Amino acid sequence: MSAAELVALIGCDLGAIARGRMVPAAELSEHLTNGVGWVPANHALTPLGGLAEPNPFGSTGDLRLLPDQLTRASVGADPGETPLELLLCDIVETDGAPWSCCPRAFLTGALARLRAETGALLTSSFEHEFQLSLDGPPALAFSLEAARRAEPFASAVMGALVEAGTEPERFFAEFAPHQFEIPVAPAAGLAAADRSVIVREVIREVARRHGLRASFAPLSDPAAAGNGVHIHLSLHDEQGRPLLYGPGRPGDLSVLGERFAAGVLEHAGALTAICAPSPVSGERLRPHHWSAGALCLAEGNREALLRIPPRVTLGGSDPAAQTRLEYRGADAAGNPYLALGAIVFAGLAGIREELPAPPILQVDPATLTPDEASRFGVGALPGTLGEALEALEADEACRDWLGPLLLEAYLSVKRAECSECAELSLEEACALYAGIY
Repeated sequence: MSAAELVALIGCDLGAIARGRMVPAAELSEHLTNGVGWVPANHALTPLGGLAEPNPFGSTGDLRLLPDQLTRASVGADPGETPLELLLCDIVETDGAPWSCCPRAFLTGALARLRAETGALLTSSFEHEFQLSLDGPPALAFSLEAARRAEPFASAVMGALVEAGTEPERFFAEFAPHQFEIPVAPAAGLAAADRSVIVREVIREVARRHGLRASFAPLSDPAAAGNGVHIHLSLHDEQGRPLLYGPGRPGDLSVLGERFAAGVLEHAGALTAICAPSPVSGERLRPHHWSAGALCLAEGNREALLRIPPRVTLGGSDPAAQTRLEYRGADAAGNPYLALGAIVFAGLAGIREELPAPPILQVDPATLTPDEASRFGVGALPGTLGEALEALEADEACRDWLGPLLLEAYLSVKRAECSECAELSLEEACALYAGIY
């Protein structure tokens, strides 16, 4: 009996899990216009497997997963394997109207608001760190040996990411045991978050084919570094001119860029509930973890929540085109559409309110006096998911961005995670989330 070729129609849920339906490739054309069935309660599923209770959906209602043809991604297969083919979907009402809890619709709305109020367009990229289930003791961090031990996975995954259209730039070993990173080229608007989902699923697929497992868990070992997601953001106008570059100003950041950064920092507590929303995420966001130990803006400093990466003039590169902000407080437990959309809304609020430029941290936070540490928000991010959810509920602007139904569903899912992990040790919770992400 011959195998039927299947295409996955998927969305990314509130716990950043890709869920959806598989349809025969021969019948795909009708699903491109009609979608496939979906139900609201699927948005109450937690990453731990059960339904969050209470939730705003119950057992009623019907929706559709409507594929976006521009997101089609394929990875071919060798004999004995099956190819991976997927399309990302909007979650819509049965008449095609946007559903108020659809993460892609949330990001689309944020980008539209940014453009309408400022004329700015967003280009961004997600840098994912992950760990492989390799045998034997790990090689040294960043070493050639560590990268070569990852073969043939390393070459295979880079080829698969090229085939899937994600434009991978580099493959390298990272700091934690068996940890790697594959930065991809930036993409415009919604496509950057789409690319984040595709990258993760392609890496997982290639790992499975090699008898491995790729884990993007925020923290798999309390004694080691975790896996972050660094979100790089740049703004430009309709003509493609960069808007964040302000030569001669602090950090060479424009007034628009300063205000955008100030807005992100102003709403940092609530953003943590969306960008790093697992019960183990807070342990990674502590000082001296090279993640986001200081709630501030920095230039080149990897301990800050928000960083201005260096501009390279080597080879005549244009510093204006390179100027961007890097949000370092996210991880793979955060839905990329919600994370990027919330960052955009926060930055836009800073622009709208003309917030003053935040001070730029130039030194290691460990060298600061207590007063200086307080000024730069060292250790000021929420330390637990519970604290982050309280910050989200207390942030009126952020509640408005999400809307009542999405907010209620999100809080329900995340509080269910908190409840299920309440009696676990940190080691047990890390092991649990290493198996999920």
